[in-house]
Amino acid sequence: MPGARTALKATGVQPLEEEPVSHVLVVDDDPRLRRLLHRYLFENGFRISVAAHAAEARQTLNGIQPDAIVLDVNMPGQDGLDFTRSLRAEGMDMPIILLTARGEPEDRITGLEAGADDYLGKPFEPRELLLRLKAHLRRHQPAPSPGTPRIVRLGDKEFDLERLLLHGPGGNIHLTGGEAALLAVLSRRPGEVFTREEIATALDMLEIGERAVDVQVTRLRRCIETDPREPRFLQTVRGRGYVLKPGL
Repeated sequence: MPGARTALKATGVQPLEEEPVSHVLVVDDDPRLRRLLHRYLFENGFRISVAAHAAEARQTLNGIQPDAIVLDVNMPGQDGLDFTRSLRAEGMDMPIILLTARGEPEDRITGLEAGADDYLGKPFEPRELLLRLKAHLRRHQPAPSPGTPRIVRLGDKEFDLERLLLHGPGGNIHLTGGEAALLAVLSRRPGEVFTREEIATALDMLEIGERAVDVQVTRLRRCIETDPREPRFLQTVRGRGYVLKPGL
């Protein structure tokens, strides 16, 4: 596994202004990389917890719920992909950014399918990780545009655009940060067709590619559609993209 100096392209970057006060859990089996990320993110205004592997991260999560998780894929014991799947299965919806030396598009798609919000290949610039963290945290709690309905009806479900919560007859329905961000983008302009490129741009997924949009759409349909194979609300417009059609 690459050491901390090769995993990070640069260190000592000056802190950005107006940093959020958010709690980030960093999970990586490389102690030098953990220290570097702890120092860099702390200097940029984040509260930081660290763990060397999934089991230690699980112990940390028993006491706190961070606002975001930065998670290495290749770890001893439970790897980052399986750990991500288990967190999503338990209803944890904080943004998860995966770190890995394997940066091929297929690997990134696998990460998104596991429930991650983003995928950053090593080596990476710490400032890029910082900006991605901030972007995902902003999208996790976006405010609706003026004139946008606060509640979007999707059959027997309701999506609260202010709180990014999906409600159903049985209570809240779990959405990951990426799924909630996608639904928010489409809900702000219902009935309008979005190309995959437009969605990828809105979700900062251009680097991963348009197929990543299809993965998020598939995951979101499982949450909002009665039959995801015959979508009623999140429809595909052949040759163009996707459109959200709210209704009863």
